[in-house]
Amino acid sequence: MNAADQNPAAQGSADSSNDLEKASLDQVYAGLSTSPKGLSSADAKQRIEQYGRNELVEEEISDLQRFLRFFTGPIAYMIEAAALLSLLMGHWADLTIILVLLFYNAISGFWQERKASDALAALKAGMAPKATALRDGDFGTIDAAEVVPGDVLRIKLGEVVPADVRFIDGDYISIDQAALTGESLPVSKKIGDEGYSGSIAKKGEMSAVVIATGNNTFFGRTASLVASAGKGASHSQQATTQIGDFLILTSVALCVLLVGFQLYQDLVVQAEWQWADIADIARTVLVLLIASIPVAMPTVITVTNSLGAQALARKKAIVSRLEAIEELAGVDILCSDKTGTLTKNTLTLGDPILFAAKSGDEIILAGALASEKGSEDAIDKAVSGGLKDSKVLDGYAIGKFVPFDPVTKRTEGQVTDPDGKALRCTKGAPQVIIDLCKLDAETAAKATGTVSDLAAKGLRALGVAQSTDDGASWSFLGILSMLDPPRDDSKETIEHAKEHGLQVKMVTGDDVAIGSQISGQLGMGTHLIAAADMFTKDMDMSHLPEPITANVERADGFGRVFPEHKYAIVHALQDRGHVVAMTGDGVNDAPALKQADCGIAVSGATDAARAAAALILTAPGLSTVIDAIDESRRIFERIINYVLFRVAMTLDIMFVVVLATVFFGFSPLTPVMIVLVALLDDIPIMTIAYDKTRLPKDPVRWHMRRLLFVSGFMGLMAVAQTFGLLLLGMAWLNNAQWQAWIPLTQDQVQTAVFLQIVAGGHLLYFVMRSRSTIFAPPLPSAPIFWAIVGTQVFAVLMVGFGWFVPALPWPVIGLVWVYMLVWMVGLDLIKLALYSRLLRATDRPRWYRSFLKGRHAARGAAEAGRAYA
Repeated sequence: MNAADQNPAAQGSADSSNDLEKASLDQVYAGLSTSPKGLSSADAKQRIEQYGRNELVEEEISDLQRFLRFFTGPIAYMIEAAALLSLLMGHWADLTIILVLLFYNAISGFWQERKASDALAALKAGMAPKATALRDGDFGTIDAAEVVPGDVLRIKLGEVVPADVRFIDGDYISIDQAALTGESLPVSKKIGDEGYSGSIAKKGEMSAVVIATGNNTFFGRTASLVASAGKGASHSQQATTQIGDFLILTSVALCVLLVGFQLYQDLVVQAEWQWADIADIARTVLVLLIASIPVAMPTVITVTNSLGAQALARKKAIVSRLEAIEELAGVDILCSDKTGTLTKNTLTLGDPILFAAKSGDEIILAGALASEKGSEDAIDKAVSGGLKDSKVLDGYAIGKFVPFDPVTKRTEGQVTDPDGKALRCTKGAPQVIIDLCKLDAETAAKATGTVSDLAAKGLRALGVAQSTDDGASWSFLGILSMLDPPRDDSKETIEHAKEHGLQVKMVTGDDVAIGSQISGQLGMGTHLIAAADMFTKDMDMSHLPEPITANVERADGFGRVFPEHKYAIVHALQDRGHVVAMTGDGVNDAPALKQADCGIAVSGATDAARAAAALILTAPGLSTVIDAIDESRRIFERIINYVLFRVAMTLDIMFVVVLATVFFGFSPLTPVMIVLVALLDDIPIMTIAYDKTRLPKDPVRWHMRRLLFVSGFMGLMAVAQTFGLLLLGMAWLNNAQWQAWIPLTQDQVQTAVFLQIVAGGHLLYFVMRSRSTIFAPPLPSAPIFWAIVGTQVFAVLMVGFGWFVPALPWPVIGLVWVYMLVWMVGLDLIKLALYSRLLRATDRPRWYRSFLKGRHAARGAAEAGRAYA
């Protein structure tokens, strides 16, 4: 990235090829028109006016806009059309019920989305509030937002770096930039090194010149990636849209057929026309329109997901975006951070490698004496923690401690042992310690080879030496190896993930060797790729070439990863047809978390990571993710069961209304009956969130062609059931003997059809909820079973006593129930035959397999249709 791209202040004042992160400090001063003396107040004011404040700028979306989005989409438009028609015709009961369901879905969806904080707002909150800048020759405190390119800042222990900088003066500073780059340890900086906005000074104090501010910083570029990240509509939203489109096309076709038939009857058969006929046609169309809309579908899905989110919360996984539940169920690749997720994020000592030392304890003791007592430094803690008995240090008197210096790359402790003998102990970069000890060629080669072997295994190496003559000569005691070990449950969790059809890829900011070592131990494979070598700066991370995406798909993981690389990895896998989950905890993970189908912020994540993620874990480790995937698959199964039932019932009602109107000249259901059907069928079904379901062993997804095929076929069977009852009812009206036994009217036939649809719908749900016979486990849970039983008792009492509908004789109610129970067994057998046919689809012609499979199946994923097989 050149200076003009990276820093607006450099435009026009620096050569376009000059990279301010890597250029010499003289080139930096020239490119920014500044010096080590800083800027004047006038220069700073001019620059802030020209290039803006040091803060992130993003496009705001108002709450009203967010809320109104829930009133768009095929099903929403259908519901709104039915509400408008009900208003025009004065059907106030229908209008009220429809609007209540419409607004409930919008409000609940908006509330869930509102709870997820905006990722860019969290990134802004991470910016340093104050900075110490050199203005007019003096250091003073200013707002961090007023820092401009060319400013000279003083950064000390505990402060957040307010902008991208190059360090220009001072002895030493250690910066924790793990949240930005993913590096597991603080990084020591020296003069000329760069520092990133948002990182935190852990040790030391240095001066630095600002090379980039606001959106042009490393921090800001991450924010820009977050703003641009996101794959658009979720798979759930796409599926709902397709269901709506299917029902709209079906209802429009039936409405055209129905209106054409009515006009034919009025104009041709009866050869007369009255304005009242328009009202009759409109009333019929309203009945059909209301019948065609799964009014409660968005509400049931929202409630099911909400209750599912509560179940996930009990498993230590907080859902910030409801669609993420269904996305998580379909995940087939999980990209996992290493440090703290797969590993303990705690350095521990391996076996010491002896040179001059007589024992491993001797090397560890010397290393501990070269460590600062009570230090929070990860290396110091690891070395001191390796002592078998920490009390051994009490026998040594500490004279002087020299902290780590990025130039000398070692620490030193001057001590007096229990016998009163003066010692110097040092630890640091192996090559530095080797050179300090002036080893002979053979010993130096052996030590260097040992360090290389440790690096190949992914272990960090630390040289340890000791001097007994006040530093005149040094004895090379040996080498300490250090590693961040895997969590105790990580290997078992990876095996569990594989059993669930998941591939886990490691994504880490550490070196490939370190990542490969851990990945191999956990059984994830050792084919890790250095992301920095694969992705070049001139690549469009959203449109990667096919060879790159193929390499990403084949790799077991990635090392030396930067924020844009994580985003690119997720995007590449999505381009290959995978549903991707990504774990992360830092600002550097935010773009990838937002781009992923399901971004997962792990325990202890930053605000930016939590805001960008759809799932937030409150317990450490990856096992929580696998538990969440299991739960999400059960939730997805419940939603699929509902959709299969709801689409089939919607087709049943629509076709029966049209067939009855064409063949018998009247609608078998009144508008009030249709609204009551929606309420009585769907309200108890909301307890589907508690239903027992099988746990799919592979990722489950929306395969729309198969879903519509199954629900459409079963819908036609339901039409045959309902229309068969209507035929029996019309025959009863014309049979004197039957009428003498139990007299019926046409209105009562309507009531019988109403009862059959209400009860038959729930019986159809019992059929559709299982891929095997209705009597096989898992049986329905108590909440949904008793909710349906209670609804059916109410429906029987309603039609028996004539509440809201014409009363039906009790013997007829019994006959209707016998008719439905016989059909339930028949539908169960038909379903078994259908699924058996689908399971043999692999033996069918390619066009047939393609039809059933759908276009959304991922390359290499489990066989399509797991939700139905």
